[in-house]
Amino acid sequence: MRLQSYREWLFLESYSTVGDLGETIALILPDPIKILDKSLHEWMTELMALKPKSDAEKKDYVLNAWSGLHMQERLIFNKLIGGSFRIGVSKKTLVNALAKLSGIDANQLMHSIIGHWDVNSISFDALINGTHINYDNSKPYPFCLAYALEKELIDLGKPEDWQVEYKWDGIRGQIVKRNNEIYIWSRGEELVTEQFPELIESISILKGDFVIDGEILAVKDSAVLLFNDLQKRLNRKNVSKKLMEEVPIGFYVYDVMEWNGEDLRQHSMQSRRLQLEKLFENPTIPDNLKLSEVIQFKHWNALDTFRNHARSFNSEGLMLKQKKSVYHVGRKKAIGGNGKWSLSL
Repeated sequence: MRLQSYREWLFLESYSTVGDLGETIALILPDPIKILDKSLHEWMTELMALKPKSDAEKKDYVLNAWSGLHMQERLIFNKLIGGSFRIGVSKKTLVNALAKLSGIDANQLMHSIIGHWDVNSISFDALINGTHINYDNSKPYPFCLAYALEKELIDLGKPEDWQVEYKWDGIRGQIVKRNNEIYIWSRGEELVTEQFPELIESISILKGDFVIDGEILAVKDSAVLLFNDLQKRLNRKNVSKKLMEEVPIGFYVYDVMEWNGEDLRQHSMQSRRLQLEKLFENPTIPDNLKLSEVIQFKHWNALDTFRNHARSFNSEGLMLKQKKSVYHVGRKKAIGGNGKWSLSL
């Protein structure tokens, strides 16, 4: 009885020092009496097969595994059976690494991995090559980004050659609707479709195929909330009805890159805006889809008033877009003021 109590005390002291149960067990077990040489795939297949087994069968399997593994191997095994084997790598880092390894486009890999697939019926090569998906339906475009304005407004030329909108602090996103399938991409090349079910529901009402660019925002009672509120909705595996009511999501549309299969990026921004306005002529369009407001002004100095007032409704400032500009890829400092600039607070 005393020996048992001593052993329990020693184990608990060791556990409190190490701070991890799986590592503590791996360290105190005696040296292995045999060698078990199995691949990670084999271990995972056997562990999944253990689920319907009895406690006695599970115990025998674990003891047998411990007797054939070295300390580091035991640690990983213990993490696997305890469900705590995690590596702190972001999805984007993983996808970029796979893209470098395979030569496959990062966006396609993201879609392949996040898509629906069964680990028991798909190979690694089939997974990264996207044999289980139709990537053409979800493929996004590279985002057109803005530069902070580094010149005087008067140097941009005539005010009537520019379109000015409010700048918002949300998640820049693209919504892709093709062949009755809808996908939402963030600017970080992440597929975030399932995080915003209300946007999917709203977009599904609209007719036609399109790819639109805009800002994902927390919007409640027609007011844009702070980014801190939006963060409550990010990276959620399951979005509860309560959370959707507390932090509803809206999409403020800036631009359109594709319309019914036609790439519009080389069309002027002015013509793309007209196409967007046609989309929003639908009287039944849901309230959480908003066409970005165009600020009406005649003189450059009038923008100071709009800019100074922007913070009162959680806008970051103003966006200035040259009406004849095309939809550039990335950030491009355009010659002669032909481009996209931001005027932040």
